[in-house]
Amino acid sequence: MLPPLYQTHLENQLEPSEVLLFNILINILQSLKQISLEKLAAAIPLPILFESRRKKLQRFLSLPSLNIKTLWFPILQKWLVQKFSKNQLLYLAIDRTLWQRKNLIMISLIYEKRAIPVYFEFLDKLGSSNFSEQRELITQVLPLLV
Repeated sequence: MLPPLYQTHLENQLEPSEVLLFNILINILQSLKQISLEKLAAAIPLPILFESRRKKLQRFLSLPSLNIKTLWFPILQKWLVQKFSKNQLLYLAIDRTLWQRKNLIMISLIYEKRAIPVYFEFLDKLGSSNFSEQRELITQVLPLLV
């Protein structure tokens, strides 16, 4: 089960059937070693054909409401208010990595010796990020921290 903070926000953003599917997917993702649409579809406990489960997953994952700014940012913002005082010093880390031929740049919050992902983008190029790309990433995250 998801923490209450997550669950409440998801229930406000998604339809009840979508919240249920989201919870099922989270449970499946925690047990699978490798992730692909086909493996997820095979593991979903719905009494429908495999191809129907795969299409259901595709439709679900392409919902406009399933994006980082509408789902993750409000949860993170509430968590920040609960965990940190107004003028407390926060540390952010910017990291760029190549992930299956995708160039990913991510910003994370350092909390209790862990990096909590805050925001990410795929770069349209291979290789390192530059300052303007890093600045653009930070401008997406700063409103959460102010």
